[in-house]
Amino acid sequence: MTTATVILVLVVVVALAFDFTNGFHDTANAMATSIATGALTPKVAVALAGALNLVGAFLSVEVALTVTNAVVKIQDSDGAPKPDLLSGGGSDLLIIVLAGLIGGIAWNLLTWLLGLPSSSSHALFGGLIGATLAGLGTSGVNWNGDGSKVDGVIGKVILPALASPVIAGLVAAVGTWLIYRITAGVAQRFTETGFRWGQIGSASLVSLAHGTNDAQKTMGVITLALIASGHWTDTENIPFWVKACCALAIASGTYLGGWRIIRTLGKGLVEIASPQGMAAEGASGAVILISSHLGFALSTTHVATGSILGSGIGKPGATVRWRVAVRMVAAWVITLPAAGLVGALTWYVADLLGGGLLGAVVITALLTAAAVAMWRHSRKEPVHPGNVNDEWEAPAAHQTTAA
Repeated sequence: MTTATVILVLVVVVALAFDFTNGFHDTANAMATSIATGALTPKVAVALAGALNLVGAFLSVEVALTVTNAVVKIQDSDGAPKPDLLSGGGSDLLIIVLAGLIGGIAWNLLTWLLGLPSSSSHALFGGLIGATLAGLGTSGVNWNGDGSKVDGVIGKVILPALASPVIAGLVAAVGTWLIYRITAGVAQRFTETGFRWGQIGSASLVSLAHGTNDAQKTMGVITLALIASGHWTDTENIPFWVKACCALAIASGTYLGGWRIIRTLGKGLVEIASPQGMAAEGASGAVILISSHLGFALSTTHVATGSILGSGIGKPGATVRWRVAVRMVAAWVITLPAAGLVGALTWYVADLLGGGLLGAVVITALLTAAAVAMWRHSRKEPVHPGNVNDEWEAPAAHQTTAA
């Protein structure tokens, strides 16, 4: 077995680990409101989300085929790795990809520990951008594309990040307002029961959409690594085993349940009722599915959070905890640079060790140690299915503002 092959194995394992963290980090996007309103019990909700993530991962490959070309210049226009990065069996490119994945995982785990619903997509892109900047310089980043279409970091990452939560929030706000207007005068017990059933359907749609979008990002990264090492040549298709492994990884992570983030989205932003939950999830599902069809690798977290805020604004007399929302937005803003910094530092560590097998093993070991440390720290104040719906008791939680 060659050095490049061993590094490839590490890349695949770490990529699947990222997919796993993406799953439990983003479970809240689909199921936080259903859990908060009691439409689904916590364990049933994550099981349903996991199953639908698994199905959704097989429905489309549009995002997978564009995920790396959108942000970094490590591929030609046809999707094949650039020839100058294929020395040593593609080890140069594999180290960049490995360092980028480590940056994404590190940020996912840190924000999970803090209960902040940041973007797994932006964590991955940030890690890749940082590692590429360190390895190739500023010319290695695809900032704007060639001008012929919406592309690059600005077009495929920054603009969707700004637009998607606003669009989802507006759709959810209008939908919530209409729901309460139409059902005015109907007994609350009837509306709650009916809309809880509606929530199950809309949450299922979001879970399916999440699988069609987020699982594919890892598929694209693994396929690129396989092409770089000479184990795959077709730039128009994804190997079936890659689809299957990524689908299983994200579904498993979803089933584990990111209870800290579920609690923040379900209880920390808005005191949510079933009609709001259905409107929020319906808006999220529609925006995510449309973006997947168009090949935009947007953040499902941004969409879900925008929808939940919109549902609070759209309900007459509802309250929104803007202090919590500001913390989330701050995490969104620093996700790309923070993950990028970790990706760059990780690449430098590997490069100092020769950039080959030793460097790859060391940076993977450092990631493992950091992951274990954060998991151990999380056990001091665990969040689990039994307490995820407890009353929100964050600092200054009593200071709520009428929406």
